[in-house]
Amino acid sequence: MRLDKSHPMAARPAEARSFDALIVGAGFSGLYQLLCLRDRLGLSVRLLEAADGVGGTWYWNRYPGARCDSESHSYAYYFSEELLQEWTWSERYPEQPEILRYLNHVTDRFDLRRDIRFGTRVTAAHYDAVTNRWHVTTEAGERYVAKFLITAVGCLSAANIPDIAGLDSFAGTWYHTGQWPHEGVDFTGKRVGMIGTGSTGIQAAPVIAQSAAQLTVFQRTANYSIPARNGPLSDDFKRWARANAAEIRSVMHSTPNGHPFVICDRSAHDVTDEERQAIYEAAWEKGGLQFRAAFRDLLTDKAANDTAAEFLRQKIREVVKDPATAATLANIDHPFATKRPPIDTGYFETFNRDNVSLMDVLANPIECITPDGIRTRDGTEHKLDIVVFATGFDAMTGPLLRMNIHGRDGLSLREAWRAGPRTYLGLQIAGFPNLFTITGPGSPSVLCNMPVAIEQHVEWITACIAHMRRHGFDRIEPTEQAVDGWVEHVNEMANATLLPQAKHSWYLGANVPGKPRVFMPYAGGMARYRTACARIAENGYEGFALSAETGALQRSAVS
Repeated sequence: MRLDKSHPMAARPAEARSFDALIVGAGFSGLYQLLCLRDRLGLSVRLLEAADGVGGTWYWNRYPGARCDSESHSYAYYFSEELLQEWTWSERYPEQPEILRYLNHVTDRFDLRRDIRFGTRVTAAHYDAVTNRWHVTTEAGERYVAKFLITAVGCLSAANIPDIAGLDSFAGTWYHTGQWPHEGVDFTGKRVGMIGTGSTGIQAAPVIAQSAAQLTVFQRTANYSIPARNGPLSDDFKRWARANAAEIRSVMHSTPNGHPFVICDRSAHDVTDEERQAIYEAAWEKGGLQFRAAFRDLLTDKAANDTAAEFLRQKIREVVKDPATAATLANIDHPFATKRPPIDTGYFETFNRDNVSLMDVLANPIECITPDGIRTRDGTEHKLDIVVFATGFDAMTGPLLRMNIHGRDGLSLREAWRAGPRTYLGLQIAGFPNLFTITGPGSPSVLCNMPVAIEQHVEWITACIAHMRRHGFDRIEPTEQAVDGWVEHVNEMANATLLPQAKHSWYLGANVPGKPRVFMPYAGGMARYRTACARIAENGYEGFALSAETGALQRSAVS
């Protein structure tokens, strides 16, 4: 029966479903958090996911060439020895479909699907102080209530589509790499314009160029990139990784970036020019992110960094045959690795193809999009059939702000963060009791091999909730003093590195107009961060205010 809108039953809100905890997002973070809260603590849990399947960023990012830049044997859960032993990766750097298969395997192996609500986008969440409950509303009007709300929405899930005049008039088709059609896109015989040359654009360009009639890359910010040297994993390596899982885990837990390799203890100034050149050559041939581990001071000493930067710029000049194109690609305005350092498969070689051209939109900006393509300031109209936006994301804060979260006394998260994100440990926000943010701003997150950061956060949150239950606490949130201290510490750690010198970095929110320029991730390293979190928990969750629903309050001091 279909009810008229005037019928009293038609206006009745959906009955709220109640759980101990709600999780938003079914990527690496949400799946593990569901497993921990449900199976280890015995809580009633519901996971809400906007997509029709699990995977998080790997569900949506299906663009050509989409591949992880962490080595496959490290880009996995390490909480289960059995899971490590039964899953085998095929390549050094896993491609999107393989990662998605892995996450579906995990979901089914631990019977997680039964507690996930797919096709459910959260549109609002507000905290009721009287009942100490979070009330969550979805796009379809469903309502949920829970004591704990845990966001597992990822740092890179809110697509950043630039506001370019005339986009609606474009007669062709356009796509954002973070919202790629599941059926794929056929570039055969098409004139394609790709805007953006960060990690995503660097992965996509070589693949698009293979079938497109013409690919025009619109570059605003030139970027370093290192060959991935990707390939199938040997049987010997697979056996080694399975046999040494505990050692690999130990290395990842001890390194600043959570990767399975150690940063060399030598300075770039400790060796001769010839020795340094040989070290960089060997790292270039090996490929991958280990290049930045060649010397300990590449991110803390500008002179040391300059040696790596010049080596990489020279490699661009050697690879790219046209001197003018090479000069534009090598005109990099930031120190090496102060933006996310991409790794690639034939990116610079792509510009040697006859069907690929490079447009320098720093010198000649995009003026507008026309029905026929893209017009630059010099009046040139680039005729296009397809536009690809490889323009990244409203990183770290965007996914959280889009959820329309309101804490105590109606305080909106957008208002609380109007000058930039303020958290304690990247895990909680003052004024938002019982809200946990997995890999939130103020944590290592995007500066780290993500599964390592995720497992640490999920296990900390799980232990925290277990502590609350044991001791009769119903609420937890950080004190303003603790937040102030942590924000100051995050800034100190960032300023001790060269990272803030990349002025156009999404680490600073610089890719989104109007976004506060604040360095968002924690640059002190994953190992240091893990130690700080453990110390805070061991000291009775210092810096947090814990209370029972009767109103008794315990404020843990910040040492």
